[in-house]
Amino acid sequence: MRKVLLQLALLPLLAFGQSLSSPDGKYVIGIDGMTYTITYNNKVIVERSQLGVDIDNRLFESALAVPRGENENWCSDLQLKSEERITVDTTWTPLYGENNRIRDHYNQLVLHYEKGSNGQGVVSDGYDKRKYYAMDIVVRAYNEGIAFRYHFPQVANNLFLHVKGEQTSFRMPEGTMAWYEEWAQGPYIKQPLNIKNEGFEWFESERPLLLQVPSGCYVALLEAQMKDYTRGKFRLKAENELQVAMYDCADIISPYYTPWRVVMVGEKAVDLINHKEIVLNLNEERADADWTWVRPGKAFRSCRLDKENIMRSIDYCAEFGIDYVELDAGWYGPEGRVESDARKVIETRDFTMPEVCQYARSKGVGVWVYVNQRALYRQLDELLPLYQQWGISGIKFGFVHVGNQKWSTWLHNAIEKCARYHIMVDIHDEYRPTGLSRTYPNLLTQEGIRGNEEMPDADHNTLLPFTRYLCGPADYTLCYFNNRVKNTKGHQLAMAAVYYSPLQFYFWYDDPFVDKGEEELEFWKDCPTTFDESIALDGTPGEYIIQARRSGNEWYVGAMTNTQARTISIPTDFLPKGKYVVEVYNDDPTLSTRTKVKREQMKVKGGGKPIVLQLQPSGGAALHFTPIK
Repeated sequence: MRKVLLQLALLPLLAFGQSLSSPDGKYVIGIDGMTYTITYNNKVIVERSQLGVDIDNRLFESALAVPRGENENWCSDLQLKSEERITVDTTWTPLYGENNRIRDHYNQLVLHYEKGSNGQGVVSDGYDKRKYYAMDIVVRAYNEGIAFRYHFPQVANNLFLHVKGEQTSFRMPEGTMAWYEEWAQGPYIKQPLNIKNEGFEWFESERPLLLQVPSGCYVALLEAQMKDYTRGKFRLKAENELQVAMYDCADIISPYYTPWRVVMVGEKAVDLINHKEIVLNLNEERADADWTWVRPGKAFRSCRLDKENIMRSIDYCAEFGIDYVELDAGWYGPEGRVESDARKVIETRDFTMPEVCQYARSKGVGVWVYVNQRALYRQLDELLPLYQQWGISGIKFGFVHVGNQKWSTWLHNAIEKCARYHIMVDIHDEYRPTGLSRTYPNLLTQEGIRGNEEMPDADHNTLLPFTRYLCGPADYTLCYFNNRVKNTKGHQLAMAAVYYSPLQFYFWYDDPFVDKGEEELEFWKDCPTTFDESIALDGTPGEYIIQARRSGNEWYVGAMTNTQARTISIPTDFLPKGKYVVEVYNDDPTLSTRTKVKREQMKVKGGGKPIVLQLQPSGGAALHFTPIK
């Protein structure tokens, strides 16, 4: 059922600031001029902080004879003229996802500002110059968090603006801790928001940025709908105060909306995980078109790019139940060279792409190809119709440039072009999502994560659900048999349920048929890559995570611990009432098998006794619940 309640009002302004509450009343944001505060459950989360943008329009303004000092704050003389409030409550159905229905329920406040005249009268073309400058602050209060952004409405004409940066800041309570990460595939470092922190220099931290305030609440700062702008990170402006750090300047023409700045709060850390769909809600709906060709699934990389091994990889996909085979870098030549032509297989290879695609189709397997951005930038318009003709299912974009406005716009335009040719996309390297997979469902996943290419330890892995995965799916590239993995097989097995990616790569770095029929791999075979319902049951950042997901009437649960052994209790109250058979896969170092994973079967009742498991250091467990008819 779809429900929309609109309450529109253009209200006269009061002498005091404006405030907006979430539908459940827990979040309150107060705005006074170009400052704001946020409380949650009557606790101060963000102390008085700055709003606004830095705009340098001196050349444009001088042409209009508008005097302005070089160091003047562009937002300093904005005058608040009116406000507009609405309440929206809808439910929408994603094409795929972690949940099959998403509620979009928020209160919204729009504050309309105009630029003051400074007594300069009327400019030469007859327009009062206040009409040349206008800015809105758009604020939404969800039960899941607070979001705000800046809007430049169309005024006398399509106004050009040179945005140098944002004044947006987040002043946190003294004693706040942050999980700092300098780059998208970097390690996390837990640090106080302290400029004088000896032995550590704070540069710019990636988003999402996880914080813990002294009251015990967890806070996440995120970015949403960054489509044709410049990426924002967080720099330490002053003691306990973070500021949005734009990668570069942005040139915009009104009307224009900047990306959303998002603040989420949780009494428990898992509250952030269970509320992260606010990021999708802050993006535009997908176009009303045929999207049936978008098919999430499992993938296997063919590491060896000769015909025999590619065909063996396809055979393995068909046998294991893997949906796609991916041909990685090198199939069309050295990816970093301009002369490498992604329109054909390099002559030194012993296969053609049409024969690979034809053989894969005969086995019910799709084909993905890796293409470096160097080739995509030069050849995309030629590649897409050719790949569609070959029968390519998707492209993995490699070494994309990210950050500035030019490459952000290029990248998202490229995804949109791929959709026209029914080609799915996986973006690798430093790109981090901001919810645009709602708008472009063919963008299945992206890297932007320190995954199994870097072989992180279990401390890092148990932090990821509370950090990187808050903003969207990640292509972690799950390993299993590779001897460089630092964690147990149970830990790796559980990733299928804990880590969400509609395109999930399995057995990264492994050759086809490296498994010997290990019975625990049934979990990887059974567990889908998209779900009808997802609930984070318990966890603490960097310590452990218990994640449950439902597909149909079956549930999949993944539990992972850090480098410490741990006894966990998995509740059963998330299950509907009834009886279930549970397959439990857990590490058992006493076994003489190659993988040392024990398979147990038990029966439980929904809402009955919890399941207590002992996890090994750097270990984990995977559970598959099937209802008893």
